[in-house]
Amino acid sequence: MSKESSFDIVSKVDLSEVNNAIQTALKEIENRFDFKGSKSSISLEKEELVLISDDEFKLGQVKDILLGKLVKRDVPIKNLDYQKVEPAAGGTVRQRVKLVQGIDKENAKKINSIIKDAGLKVKTQVQDDQIRVTGKSRDELQQIIQAIRKADLALDVQFINYR
Repeated sequence: MSKESSFDIVSKVDLSEVNNAIQTALKEIENRFDFKGSKSSISLEKEELVLISDDEFKLGQVKDILLGKLVKRDVPIKNLDYQKVEPAAGGTVRQRVKLVQGIDKENAKKINSIIKDAGLKVKTQVQDDQIRVTGKSRDELQQIIQAIRKADLALDVQFINYR
């Protein structure tokens, strides 16, 4: 009997990379001419980004700068959940951006249906915020990974613990 192979499907955001992207974005905001004298800032509170600026237009520019820095650092921007823009103190506006960590039940069902539609002999287990896929053939597991990469999911997924 052959040994079972497996891998885990997870959705994680590296908070240290997010922090580095925030620092470089803040440096760019300080040096840009159109942000001179503005009260624009970006901060990370637990697993949530807080963007603050003078008005919604500048807030959009801050968001664009941050997205550029996040993409350069390979942080998945699909895992950003934008909340609504709200007024803040001192005539500024604030927008909170949640960092989505883990796979929720709805996305786990979508991933499971993709795996079942592939028609391969593999088993899946949902474990908290990750999915474990096991099968006898490593080739089948590779095909599952390719099928999930091709699918248009609402969040970015990574494949870890491939054994």
